[in-house]
Amino acid sequence: MLVLTRRAGESVVIGDGIVVTIIDVRGDGVRIGIDAPRSVKVHRAEVLDAVKAENAGAAVPDDAAEATAAALRSILPGPAAAPSPAQSE
Repeated sequence: MLVLTRRAGESVVIGDGIVVTIIDVRGDGVRIGIDAPRSVKVHRAEVLDAVKAENAGAAVPDDAAEATAAALRSILPGPAAAPSPAQSE
């Protein structure tokens, strides 16, 4: 990890198109501005972690989802049987 000291109004350039500027420093908080191309996703780490945790939890089937899936399987027709060689002649 690269650690830099910057003052308000100073910037750091990352690659060809990302500029991080220190906007304000107050107490233990730092306001930063990020100028990046639209193709670059910028997220706060704690929000991204919360979204990942929610998605992981939603992907785990619960009892109600299993019961619904079983009920649907029982009413849907099974795969069509392939015709036997004698039927195709």
